[in-house]
Amino acid sequence: MFTLKEFLRSEVVPALGCTEPGAVALAVARAREEISSGELKKIDVTTSINIYKNGYSVGIPGTNGLRGNILAAALGAVCGNSKYSLQALKFCDDECLNKALRLIDEGRVELHPDFQKKGVYVQATVTTDEHECRCIIEGTHSNITKIMLDGRLILNKKKRSRLHHNFKDTNIIDQLNTMTFNDVTNLLDNIDSEDIDYIFEGIKMNMDISLAGLDPNQNLGLGVGRTILKLVNDNDISSLPYKIKAHAAAAADARMSGSPLPVMSSAGSGNHGITAILPVYLTAEHYGKTKEETATAVALSHLTTSFLKSRIGRLSPICGCTVAAGAGAAAGITYLLSKDMAKVEEAIKIHLSNLVGMICDGAKGTCALKVGTGAYEAFMAATMAIEGTKLEAPQGILGNTLEETVENIAVLNNKGFDKVDAMIVKLISGLFC
Repeated sequence: MFTLKEFLRSEVVPALGCTEPGAVALAVARAREEISSGELKKIDVTTSINIYKNGYSVGIPGTNGLRGNILAAALGAVCGNSKYSLQALKFCDDECLNKALRLIDEGRVELHPDFQKKGVYVQATVTTDEHECRCIIEGTHSNITKIMLDGRLILNKKKRSRLHHNFKDTNIIDQLNTMTFNDVTNLLDNIDSEDIDYIFEGIKMNMDISLAGLDPNQNLGLGVGRTILKLVNDNDISSLPYKIKAHAAAAADARMSGSPLPVMSSAGSGNHGITAILPVYLTAEHYGKTKEETATAVALSHLTTSFLKSRIGRLSPICGCTVAAGAGAAAGITYLLSKDMAKVEEAIKIHLSNLVGMICDGAKGTCALKVGTGAYEAFMAATMAIEGTKLEAPQGILGNTLEETVENIAVLNNKGFDKVDAMIVKLISGLFC
């Protein structure tokens, strides 16, 4: 059984830019690092349809607003450093960008979707005039499972299966998949000062990028957050949920446009981290909650987000920001204001009943709209649960228990929406034109 500390260090980590092109850059960087000599001839990347979709239109940090997985691949070869994991491009500058663009212009970088691959999967092959190296990431965005240099296997790490049931032999996501929600929430009993400080690092990180998105002088993304905050200020609306929506959307505005500021992710996604953290923190700030109360509620939000993602999948046709991380925020806010786990479960079910059908059509500027929606509706679900609202079950996707409800959503996502991502990839790639 893992501890809360182990969970936080595994599932709640800093990320620079969108995690899908981040994974592409990491795979290319790692492959390039194995080749110590020779002129770069070719970069060939194959990804799952989910990675392809999410990285197709999203901004890359340090590129003055340029976008896409193919640019991330080129930059991974030019200036990527795998030591920094999902922040592999943290040292990107204009010189690196010009070199990367030149590689693309010369036709040395190719990227293709593999319609048979789903979830997190990146295969990057870097070829020089002397060597060829292939690096594969799968399962989670920074999980390098295989490296081959000139056809020789130099790293081979088994991808673990959800079918494992021995906790000692499985990773945290696999373990979460076998746990009840009560098992998960029991981890909060062991929160300590080190955990609290780490959680507040994430709060500060995500508030910083939110404030950047609200800055009228930066003009980042669609300006969803700035628009909402202007509405609040101009009409003297002091309503907390609108403040929550503005800050969450602003952070996504900045992040999706390629802001150089990192975010604290949750369950492998920066936008999940924004949605899971900011609504809970802003509620705690509004009500004057202590540092420990705030951190415990944010920890519950992260735990709930990963609990759902362990069933639904790391990447999916359903928007994880609004559905999973939004449910996490609803749980965190409810716990913060009530300390009642029965009401926490009701808040999660209310939130899921509201937003479960929202589709993920890739990471891009309009994610700010969805992140804002997820954050706002999380607060509303929490408010309803605290007021005593209880949903009659079963109805629709609602099962008799929270676990049944989440399993129903997993079936809907993994079987009912099975062809959605492939369809979206074909649409955005112009294959239906």
